[in-house]
Amino acid sequence: MHSLSDHLRTQPPGAFVVGFYTSFTAAVREGAEDPGELMSRYFTRDFVQVADGVEIGWERLRAHLEPIRRNLREFRFELHEAYADGDRIAARFTIHARMRKGAPVSTRVLMFAEFTPDGRLRRAEQLTRDVPPPPWPQDPQEAAPDSNTPTTSGS
Repeated sequence: MHSLSDHLRTQPPGAFVVGFYTSFTAAVREGAEDPGELMSRYFTRDFVQVADGVEIGWERLRAHLEPIRRNLREFRFELHEAYADGDRIAARFTIHARMRKGAPVSTRVLMFAEFTPDGRLRRAEQLTRDVPPPPWPQDPQEAAPDSNTPTTSGS
C-alpha cells in the first residue's frame, strides 16, 4: 500500500484531493458496496469533519450516503488550488452537482485536512458557500418528458 507521501511524490496535492473525492463519490453513487466497507477505504473510524461549524463523524456520514446514492445524478470537482505539508492538505475547490430533482448546485469549499499515511481522511475543517453553477447541458428527459429516447447519466 502506498503512503500519502508516495502519492504526493507522484501527483500534485490537488490531483490527490480531486481523485479522493471523485472516486469516493462515484463508489457511493454505484451503491454496489456496503457503506461501512466503502467508508473504511477512504476514512478512519475516528474520522471527524467540521463543515461550517457542523460536526460530522462516521455514523452521520454513513447515514448521508444513501440519500446521495439515490439523488445524485452527475457531479464533478473543480480544483482551484491545493497545498500539502506532510499529512496535511489545504485545498480550495468547487463541487458541481445535479440532483434527481431541482436545479444544478455548486458549492465552493475551503478545506484543511489531515490524512493518514495510507491516504485515508482523518480530520477535515471546511468552510463552504454556494456559488452560481456553470451551465449544464439540458437533460433530454427534462426537455421531452414523453420521449422514448434512451438517455445516459455521466459523472
